[in-house]
Formats: sequence, structure tokens, C-alpha cells
Amino acid sequence: MRILNRYILFDYLILFLTALGLITFVMTVGAMIKAVDLMSRGISPMLIAQFFFQNIPYILSFSMPISVLFAALLLFGRLSMDNEISAMKACGLSLWRLVAPLIVLSVFLTGICMYINCEVAPNAKYANKKLLHSAGVEEPINLLEEGRFIKDFPGLMIYVGRKNGNVVKDVVAYELADDGQIKRSVRAQQGDIETDNANRLVTVKLYDVRMEMPDAEDPHDVSKTTYVNAEYYPIKLDFDELLKSGSNLRRKPSYMNMALLLDHIRNVERDFPMLTAENQAIQRSRLVFEANRRVSVAIACFSFLLIGIPLGVKSHRKETSTGMVMSLAIVFAYYIFIVIAEALADYPGLHPNLILWLPLVGTQVLGLILIRRAS
Repeated sequence: MRILNRYILFDYLILFLTALGLITFVMTVGAMIKAVDLMSRGISPMLIAQFFFQNIPYILSFSMPISVLFAALLLFGRLSMDNEISAMKACGLSLWRLVAPLIVLSVFLTGICMYINCEVAPNAKYANKKLLHSAGVEEPINLLEEGRFIKDFPGLMIYVGRKNGNVVKDVVAYELADDGQIKRSVRAQQGDIETDNANRLVTVKLYDVRMEMPDAEDPHDVSKTTYVNAEYYPIKLDFDELLKSGSNLRRKPSYMNMALLLDHIRNVERDFPMLTAENQAIQRSRLVFEANRRVSVAIACFSFLLIGIPLGVKSHRKETSTGMVMSLAIVFAYYIFIVIAEALADYPGLHPNLILWLPLVGTQVLGLILIRRAS
């Protein structure tokens, strides 16, 4: 039995590692294009190489589940085509006994993918963000990320609720004095972003603005606060001043490791005290979605193996193209759910984080049923 287990595990690992290498290589095309762009801007080869390799952990978080599925389809398709599964069953071995070592392996791979998703990939993405920031090649508009307070610009704190291209909505900005006190708060339902890449300036043009200016001598006395309404108010962001200030970039949700992400989920009111209760709920929903996405993508390694084994047995094909097509179809269907859940992240009442688990639970249940029937 040990010989059979080694035989199946060895063949599966060869297919998995081959698929992982090929799929990861294909998915690095985007990083390669970015590296070429950095090279054209005169960035040193060492920084370009650092940027490229720091993209790999994020790519692995997606290529690992796909490789698990592809290897299972290909291996069991070949075993079925060569009648090896029938021969094993004739010897009194059930399909459950054959796949037990692979199920244990998939749990191990799930743990590795979980660690990459929750720790390595977010830290690597943040390191790349800081690398581009320090090299001065990051586009200024990219710093205006929706759903978080941006404190990177000296003397200013700005929050963008939603951003669609150059259009921003639910904008809150605080102009700060040298001692950190709020000199003026600005709120607007909508605005436009205008960039001047030559001078590295970003102008946020706000419309239908309401401004609050606390009294300079007694800022805590609300009765002395001055309120002003304006049709238009521009906020200028100097990217070069940001670089000179040496400000440390704040982490957005995708750059946070799991411990930091969970801390923000528990303390949304502490981290976003200036937001309304509704916007705090939206912010928490986005953070919860990000945490669930990382865990669900890792568990996809286990789910994809369970569904890949019986589908491979039933396909009766040993051609690589068949396994690849089936893999792409299953992965595409799975990531459709991720896209839908992400689109609904701003609607906490719909519990978009639960949508991520529907395809995983479905594939696990279906996989177990099909394996039982195939046994």
C-alpha cells in the first residue's frame, strides 16, 4: 500500500509543481510589463528585480488553487484512461483509499496558501507600494484610495468614500495646523480629480461643499464654529512635498496582514471616528470581505481537489488540453462569485462575505458525492 501511495503522490506532485510553475509564469506577465515600464523610467535593475520578485507571493495565492485542480484532473484522467483505477478497485481498493494521501496533501497546501494569503502576500504588496513610492514613479492619483483616511500628505487628511476613474464621492477632508489641530473640515458629495503629472500635482475639485472652521482661540466650543457653504472648493495635493516629508504610507486593507486586518475590523469606530455610522458599517464590510477572501481562496485548494478527482475519473481523457479546459471553466465559475461579492462589499446588509463560501461548500459537497459514487 505504501508503494501505491508513493506512486500516486509522486505523480501528483510532479503534475502540481509543473502546473504551478507554468501558471505562475503566465500570471507574471503583468509584473513583467510593469518592470519594463520602470526600466524605461530609469529605475535601477536591482529595484526592478526586487519589485518583480515581491509580486510572486500574491500571484502564488491564485496559482496554487488552480494548479491543485489541474493536477487532480490530469492525474485521475490518465489513471482512468489507462484502466489503473479499475485494476485497483479489482484488488479491493476503494477510491477513498486511493485519494486519502492527496486529501492530506491538499490540507497541507491549504495551510501554505493560507500563510501566503494572510502574511506573505500583503506584506510583499505593501513593500512594493513603498518601493514605487520611494522611487517617485507611483502615479499621484493612485494614493487617493477609496474607503480609508489618507494621511500621507502633510497638513491634510482626506477620505474618499468611492472612486470611479476621476470621479470621487462622499469626500471628507481635514486641513490640519502644525500642532495637528483641525483648521478646517470640508465635506462634499462629489468631486473630480485633475492630475498634473509634469508638476506631480493632484487637484481634487469638490462641488456643493460644506466647510466647518473651529474658532482659533477656542476650537472646542461648537457655538463659535463657522459654517460656510460653497459651490466649488479645490484641494491641491503636492506629490513632491509628500516625498520630501518622508511620510510612511498607510496600509489599505489588501496591504494588511491578517492580525492587523482583524484589529481594524474590531475597532472600526476607533480608526474611523469621523465617519457616520453608515460609512463605518461599509468600511467594516469591506474589511470583512478582504479577510474572508484570503481564507476562502486558500481553502479552494482543498475544495478544488475534491471536485477535481471525480471529474478526472469521469473524463476518461489523458490529454492535457482537456484538463486545462475543465480547470479554467471551474476556476472561472469560482472567481465570478468573488467578483460578485466584491461588487456588493459596500452593502453590509447583503452579507457579501458569505457569497465567497457558496462555491466552496458546493464543490466540497458535490465532490464528496461524486467520489462516493465513483467508489
